[in-house]
Amino acid sequence: MAELFAPLDSLLITGGDSRLAINPATNLNEYGCQSTPCPETLSFSSSTATSISERAYERAQAAREAVMRSAIDVGIEAAFDERLEEMRNELRFFLGLKPAQADVVFSPSGTDSQLQALFLVRALLGPELVSVVVAADQTGSGTVNTSRGCHFSATTANGSRVQKGEPITGLASALTSVALPLFDESGEGSSTAASDAVVFAAVERAVAGGDKVLLQVMDSSKFGWRAPSDECVEAIKARWPDQVQVVVDACQMRLGRARLKGFLDRGHIVIVTGSKFFTGPPFSGALLVPGVLASRLDAASAIPSGLLEYSSRSDWPQNWPLLRSRFPVRMNFGQWLRWEAGIEEIGAYYRVPDSFRQSALATFGKAVEKLIADAPSLELLPWQERAIDAADEEMTQRTIFSFVVRRDERLRSLEECRTLYRALAGNGTKHSAAQPCLIGQPVALGRDPSPPAALRISASARLVSEAWSPNADMAHRNLRRAIDQAAAAIASLESMLADASRFEPLGASHGS
Repeated sequence: MAELFAPLDSLLITGGDSRLAINPATNLNEYGCQSTPCPETLSFSSSTATSISERAYERAQAAREAVMRSAIDVGIEAAFDERLEEMRNELRFFLGLKPAQADVVFSPSGTDSQLQALFLVRALLGPELVSVVVAADQTGSGTVNTSRGCHFSATTANGSRVQKGEPITGLASALTSVALPLFDESGEGSSTAASDAVVFAAVERAVAGGDKVLLQVMDSSKFGWRAPSDECVEAIKARWPDQVQVVVDACQMRLGRARLKGFLDRGHIVIVTGSKFFTGPPFSGALLVPGVLASRLDAASAIPSGLLEYSSRSDWPQNWPLLRSRFPVRMNFGQWLRWEAGIEEIGAYYRVPDSFRQSALATFGKAVEKLIADAPSLELLPWQERAIDAADEEMTQRTIFSFVVRRDERLRSLEECRTLYRALAGNGTKHSAAQPCLIGQPVALGRDPSPPAALRISASARLVSEAWSPNADMAHRNLRRAIDQAAAAIASLESMLADASRFEPLGASHGS
């Protein structure tokens, strides 16, 4: 319990992997985020990671104090477990789910949740498994390892030293992985029909070979795309109902609550986070597991020994007593407090009236599209349009605005875009922006040795909840301020690009 007395900003970066580490020279992690509120930073980075808000920081502080008080009466382990169970109920409530519809399995990150999902699917289907990852080039970088049951970092969330890329004991056996990119070698996105055909064929080959399939589908990608289509997934499930378990990568959380519920009703496991669209601090992951699977999963007896280094008893719901008992008692305070912050942001967003959520995202989106179109060096990338669907609520519209940076007829390279990204974040170098600005990390376009890349400006739940006011004029002014901040970010980027003498030393330009 002594650990709980540490400074809150220190606790918030514990219980994860190296991505949480703060560089003492800049007071930022590798994503440009701080572990304390930084309201002076312009923040449009929810497609990657966001620094904690003042409101969420206060929630985490209050939650820590409440658990410490409760621990005096019942002990720290019981107090911690009780609070985690309360958070499961809160998360379900804000996402519009009843307890019977979904069980919640917490984890330190969406990447860790992929390992938990792999374990659960093996428990359901058996160890002879093919992991088919759709949009493998548009998911987290750790997926190349987690889909094969391998370590994705040099340390686990519990502090164990491991070898990145090496098999996790008991999880990687009898497992193969198939990575299906969403974009071709030149960086062009596949059509829905082409993507569906590739996915269906990959599953068909695996089943024909006598394997069961974990099918990880994308909703949505780093660019806001979905793949494969709902019709393709339903066709796969109809043809091979006992051979395929669908896992939905919804880490971006850019989907409507009714759509999320629909996945669970169809028996899909869903990976969510509180740290992308909802802007909780990085990192926090969770599995939403259909309630109908609970009894089968609780009976899982073969726990891979290597998974014990990634997960603790309190991660698993209390109505899975048998499975819980097989994991060690270990309290991940950092993971818990990051989820406290994330749930605060989720609740704040869904307390905003539906009509304002819709109009705020639409107004901001139209403004950002125009700002990028008017910027001399920037070019907005196309978006995968979504059909109007009541189940998707306000998420039928675009919330990630991806763009390339042109230099004459060529595109800036991935390395150049990384340098721009760091400079905008104000990382303390001579190239830093005057006012720090976080945008989405660059994403490579294509698979050349030195590919061009896209940067991203993203709308977020926090943008909406902080703009909302019952006073219409005030809400309008707040939203206008957010648009002006996006304009300032783009102007800062253009200023860097225009100052050739300042920017050219950052890297050579590469062709598209």
